Amino acid sequence: SFYQELVSHGILEPLTAPVEGMVVREGSCNYVAPQGISSVVKYYLKKSGADVFYEQHVTHISLRDGKWEVSRKVGPPEQFDVVILTIPVPQILQLQGDIVNIINESQKQQLESVSYSSRYALGLFYEAGTRIDVPWAAQYITDNPCIRFISIDNKKRNIESPETAPSVVVHTTVTFGSEHLDSDPAEVQQLILSHLERIVPSLPKPSSIKCQKWRYSQVTKAVPNCPGQMILHTQPLLICGGDGFTHSNFDGCMESAMSLAEAVKSHL
Repeated sequence: SFYQELVSHGILEPLTAPVEGMVVREGSCNYVAPQGISSVVKYYLKKSGADVFYEQHVTHISLRDGKWEVSRKVGPPEQFDVVILTIPVPQILQLQGDIVNIINESQKQQLESVSYSSRYALGLFYEAGTRIDVPWAAQYITDNPCIRFISIDNKKRNIESPETAPSVVVHTTVTFGSEHLDSDPAEVQQLILSHLERIVPSLPKPSSIKCQKWRYSQVTKAVPNCPGQMILHTQPLLICGGDGFTHSNFDGCMESAMSLAEAVKSHL
């Protein structure tokens, strides 16, 4: 039903562009977000009617007079009746304040067992009308130590036109990501570009490049038994969830969201 709703609003479309080397599981259907994956999040945030505040870096969570006092890097602390954490699991364990003692030993062990792969993503951006002459929209690479996936992103999203400025997205292998996690970003960018040039020598020179470190890319080991969420404290409610409690794809995120919603509803 989630897919049907998103398709009916044009947020998702079935993937029709050619993707070389993709493993297609029997009975599965792949989708693409023409306006980018953030459009899915924006759709649900708008539908919720919630006031959303971005770039609030939470540092401490503590109990104050029966509420949660949440401190952030910039600005005064605020108080809440319910706190839901969907940040990567290692970042939950980095939070300071009463939360450190509220997480019991059993929960701490389960949370510490969660692991993620790390990758770099490289974006190459071109002027409108630039031709990228390859027969595929995206390609999985199996024989390169650095690059795992290349996508001509506008082609993959099925929005090719002379007015569209094309872009190329490159994801590195898990091994390369972990080996270069703390390397100089400029050096990493140059390394990826040199590998990319060997794989796709016909690529034109981009007008701009962005290299993004993705420390928590995909969950390689979730919380045992994939419960979807974990209640850390009941009154007031402090609960955590996200793909670290299921698995890293849209279905996994939805499973966790539904599980979180049910748990929060029963506490209201």
